[in-house]
Amino acid sequence: MTSEPATETADHQIATTISHSATTVPQRRAWLRVVPAMFLLAWGGNHFTPLVHMYEEDGGYAVWQANLLLGMYVGGLIPGLLVASALSDRRGRKPILIAGTIAAIIGSVLLGIGFNLFWLLCVGRVLAGIGVGVAMSVGTSWIKELSSPPFDHKAGITAGARRPALTLTVGFAIGAAVTGCLAQWGPMPETIPYAVHGLLSIVALFIVFTAPETLTRERRSAHHWWRGLRIPLVGHRTFVRLIIPAAPWVFAAAGVAYAVMPALVQDELGEWTTMYATVLTVVTLGAGALVQNLVPRINRWTGGRALVVGLTLMTFGMGLAVVAALVANPFVAFVVAIVLGIAYGICVVAGLVIVQAIAEPKDLAGITGVYYSLAYSGFLLPTVLAALLPLMPYSISLGAVAVICLLSLSVVSLASKARA
Repeated sequence: MTSEPATETADHQIATTISHSATTVPQRRAWLRVVPAMFLLAWGGNHFTPLVHMYEEDGGYAVWQANLLLGMYVGGLIPGLLVASALSDRRGRKPILIAGTIAAIIGSVLLGIGFNLFWLLCVGRVLAGIGVGVAMSVGTSWIKELSSPPFDHKAGITAGARRPALTLTVGFAIGAAVTGCLAQWGPMPETIPYAVHGLLSIVALFIVFTAPETLTRERRSAHHWWRGLRIPLVGHRTFVRLIIPAAPWVFAAAGVAYAVMPALVQDELGEWTTMYATVLTVVTLGAGALVQNLVPRINRWTGGRALVVGLTLMTFGMGLAVVAALVANPFVAFVVAIVLGIAYGICVVAGLVIVQAIAEPKDLAGITGVYYSLAYSGFLLPTVLAALLPLMPYSISLGAVAVICLLSLSVVSLASKARA
């Protein structure tokens, strides 16, 4: 009499176990569904870098116009970082990342058809910047949440920082590499790179539709999105003492490596300047990508001071950049790119780990957006150094940069010691 209910109970338990096993594995890997979109958003932001020389030589644009195009995407980056993060805290991660991907696709279309229309190129670059900003703030938060329970019970404590940072870094590098090669050897370099990016982004868009939303209605902000622009965590003691002094050096390193170094040695390279700039971009970001998975170990070895290690390498790299400016040797500039790339990789993950540690779910996207906004402010450093050239050569201005970096290292070291 009792065997039949017992059998039904056992069958139910087996069915439940099978169902759980069938859903847990894909759920644990759900973060991978966001990766293609983030990867291609980063690709779209950085693949213009190797093309600056082409727009000057083949497009007839003045130097200031080409550099303005390079920097125009910052006009979309800041809204993408801050406004999109506030919107995602209110509306969820998925719809905002989808919107950012669509913006980037439209941006590639405009860039591909607007070679002779400066204003159209500007609009395309702004849309690309919006996409990068959405990837950095919303995409980073989404992957972080998908790398935590209940979605992923096996991910390490730093996986939520390493996975998005690595995705962005590889996207920046691959985008520049593919575009640089197409521009150097492929047909229609003013169009094909953008067509490749746009088509791949459409595929990524379909994939991201299948990713689960992490910010349930109960966890979303109840305020209007513009109130989300106010982020109290910016005043957090840890953020003020560790992140604010360190974050700008993240992309300052990248900017010096693949914008300033090629300028120092272009007289030695001639028509190979575009390819050399492409190689330095890939080397910088490739070194950064390789070291990012070591950040948890560095934190363990140093008692949570990976950010100090990164800034130490940053200071050394900036000092080495002074040597590169003095000797104007492509090999020395190549070594500088490697050192600054490693420093970039350590700092971007170490800073993100700290930011995520102090953030609540409802504040995560917002404070991540502020972090990356500060980090991207360093990307303006090459423009500042170029503007100072009539007053001082790179050897002097980079020396001043190295001194400021050393001061930042001192501030962060003291703060880290006090925090331990």
